[in-house]
Amino acid sequence: MPDQVKPRVNDFVVKFANVNGSGSASANGLFARSIIRMGVPVAARNIFPSNIQGLPTWYEVRITEAGHLGRRGGVDLMVAMNPQTWARDVAEVEAGGYLFYDSTKPMPPQAFRDDITVVGVPLTAMCNARYQLARERQLFKNIVYVGALAALLGIEVEAIQELLAEDFAGRQKLIDANFEALQMGHDYVTQNLKPLKLQVRRADKVGDRIYVEGNAAAALGAVYGGATVCAWYPITPSTSVAEAFMSYCKDLRTDPDTGQARYAIVQAEDEIASIGMVVGAGWNGARAFTATSGPGISLMTEFIGLSYFAEIPAVIFDVQRGGPSTGMPTRTQQADLLAAAYASHGDTKHPLLLPADPGECFEMGALAFDLADRLQTTVFVMLDLDIGMNEWLTKPFQWDDSRQLDRGKVMTYADLEAGKDFGRYKEVDGDGIPYRTYPGSHPTRGAYFTRGTSRNPYARYSEEGSVYVDNMERLLRKFDTAKSLIPAPLVRKAKRKTPDGVIYFGSSTEAMHEALEVLEGQGRYLDAMRVRGFPFCDEVYDFIAAHERVFVVEQNRDAQLKTMIVTEGGVDPAKLVSVLHYDGTPITARFIAGEIATLLAVGPVIEAAE
Repeated sequence: MPDQVKPRVNDFVVKFANVNGSGSASANGLFARSIIRMGVPVAARNIFPSNIQGLPTWYEVRITEAGHLGRRGGVDLMVAMNPQTWARDVAEVEAGGYLFYDSTKPMPPQAFRDDITVVGVPLTAMCNARYQLARERQLFKNIVYVGALAALLGIEVEAIQELLAEDFAGRQKLIDANFEALQMGHDYVTQNLKPLKLQVRRADKVGDRIYVEGNAAAALGAVYGGATVCAWYPITPSTSVAEAFMSYCKDLRTDPDTGQARYAIVQAEDEIASIGMVVGAGWNGARAFTATSGPGISLMTEFIGLSYFAEIPAVIFDVQRGGPSTGMPTRTQQADLLAAAYASHGDTKHPLLLPADPGECFEMGALAFDLADRLQTTVFVMLDLDIGMNEWLTKPFQWDDSRQLDRGKVMTYADLEAGKDFGRYKEVDGDGIPYRTYPGSHPTRGAYFTRGTSRNPYARYSEEGSVYVDNMERLLRKFDTAKSLIPAPLVRKAKRKTPDGVIYFGSSTEAMHEALEVLEGQGRYLDAMRVRGFPFCDEVYDFIAAHERVFVVEQNRDAQLKTMIVTEGGVDPAKLVSVLHYDGTPITARFIAGEIATLLAVGPVIEAAE
């Protein structure tokens, strides 16, 4: 690349191509965190296989001083460490970009491209000369290339050293060994190569934001939301929700005086048992949850139906992955919407919360338990692998210490002793929500038989058609009440009046916001609405009515959000235009902008403002 080309500073994408099980994940994460330590935001995405070792894995780091935390699309620097994916990785580099590789073995000229700059460092040779053990050679090779990249990109070695010292605190031999490997790579570049025209420079754009996975944030939200019971069965990508909850409970749910655990975490024999335990705990008055993914939801549906019909609180964290069947266990999608919203046989509808980032995972993770108690039903928190298993920069979590748990309509001993009429499934206030009691509330009153069969308002068995219909219609009124309790959608008005709108949700949010900026730069304007829960409130349908055409962006094949909007609101399907991404990778701003620009091309284009 000519020397006169100006460096691109704090605005480029680096992608690592590795082999699963090589120990590269820690080194790649170290690379990303060192840039954050320099005050520059990053957006990192881990794309990994579902086996333990041997298959390709990629780690993408977007350096973005502008703060765009969604995927951009495209790669400016490919760190190609996997011969099996070489051709694919080389092809992905943008014209004018860079290819970094292990030059220990010579490569034929046809393995490269004329429109990119190739940077070779003999990583294997350097490690073979320094280390005797094969495992040491493999592991330290990763740190050597981090050192080399630091020299090429202007990353401060001190920032990396600080992180290594923190990661290996108390293990000085490991610290020294990693420092040495880091310096080996750095020294080679400074002595033999020139810095790239992609540079990281210290900034002050991170602020007080934290770097955290959505699954961990959701688990902490569950703690703050009052959860004391977790029953789960391991499944990618939700397992770390339960593991994080366990870790937090050891600190926050253990009696400081006696050391006694004030929580129960059970790894069940399967998903069916786990949701059964959650429903049982909810019936007993505990706040309980399970964490799973699409295949788990499939197995849980009968118990979910029991929660709906018997009106027992439960919370499910659904970390969505690629389906159907086993599908792509370690890839991301938003493809469980229909399965969760209408889980179980018969007529059922369940509230969904749709967080967009770890901050909302924390907030909605806590809110879900209030909603479950208030509505006496199962509430789903719909994460996906992109949010759940990737680390995101997010604002520090906020909590109001004066906030009280909303336990909903519960008749107490005093209420029953005063002679209040108790009918477990009796309509009281017109909102569809009856009163319940906790087991043992009163020695002679307030007891009822919980069943999954039809019954009258006093919980007595009945197959009378009118009684069944009255109960089912009350449940609909309760679901309608949920509209006022679910987080309201957020609207971004375009800078100019426009007949077009777009609806989106969840992990598509950051890429969507950047795509809107790109489209505005092209003179294409859209009003935008992010839905944050189901059932949809009236504002969603008002937004659609106010526009001639509304794009619906989602990460699944069958336009599930669009289907739900049409089904629930009677919207003309022709008015909604789907923008669908479902290859298992997180959606990018380039994809969204490109698809919408193509669809808008049939209409007039407004000249962009200077």
